[in-house]
Amino acid sequence: MINSENIKLWQTKFYERIIIMLYKAKALKGYKLHGIDGEIGKIEEFYFDDKHWTIRYLVAETGDWLMDRQVLITPHVLYAVNQEEHYISVDLTKKQIEDSPSLEAHKPVSRQFEMQYYGYYGWPLYWEGPFIWGSSPTIMRNAEKAKNGAASSQTQDSHLRSTADVSGHNIQASDGEIGHVEDFIIDDETWAIRYLIIDTKNWWPGKKVLVSPKWIERISWEKSKVYVNLFRETIKLSPEFTEEALITRDYEADLHRHYHREGYWVNESETEQHSH
Repeated sequence: MINSENIKLWQTKFYERIIIMLYKAKALKGYKLHGIDGEIGKIEEFYFDDKHWTIRYLVAETGDWLMDRQVLITPHVLYAVNQEEHYISVDLTKKQIEDSPSLEAHKPVSRQFEMQYYGYYGWPLYWEGPFIWGSSPTIMRNAEKAKNGAASSQTQDSHLRSTADVSGHNIQASDGEIGHVEDFIIDDETWAIRYLIIDTKNWWPGKKVLVSPKWIERISWEKSKVYVNLFRETIKLSPEFTEEALITRDYEADLHRHYHREGYWVNESETEQHSH
């Protein structure tokens, strides 16, 4: 029998899931990474690709365990994000990480390295296929199901960017600058970057706003500038983002309505249905 208490509990869990699935990248920095047989390290930063604006790797700081070695962790092996105790569960052993292809610290992640990395773990290549995760719109976290030919003859360039490096890039609206990139909002289900947090304090005091990567017109990496096809006044009147605010689906719906854009969750729901 369904009673009012059960309904309240279900509603609480439902809304909690919507709220906590979006995280600020800087808030996740320093989170511990708990592997199958112990702690791997802490999150240092993220690498994302500038085509789909999706996190491809966490950069783990391993401390004394693997001296001076930069360890990359793919979202394929990430499970629960524990916000209370500040850790993320990782479905890897220390031995697996130790034997994985080594990337020197402060070196760019080349496509050649990625092919070696994905070949070692047997995950499907995210750059091959029509979806944000290659052949699938969602992350395949079951290794046995995912192993379907990680080898590839394609050698196109990798387009990975660091969240730390892109933070601070200026935002150029259709009629002038509006501020700079303060942080990124990440969805822990697909590890897509849903929003850029824009600090506009140099234009009008005390306000931060969210801009979706889908609204970006182009990016000049040489000038460290992001161009959006929006007017400054439209951005100024958009729903304000505060550090204390929870990003609910209602807030997101209001934001998209303000810009007359369809929510990403609508398109992705349809894409996922068609992919099955």
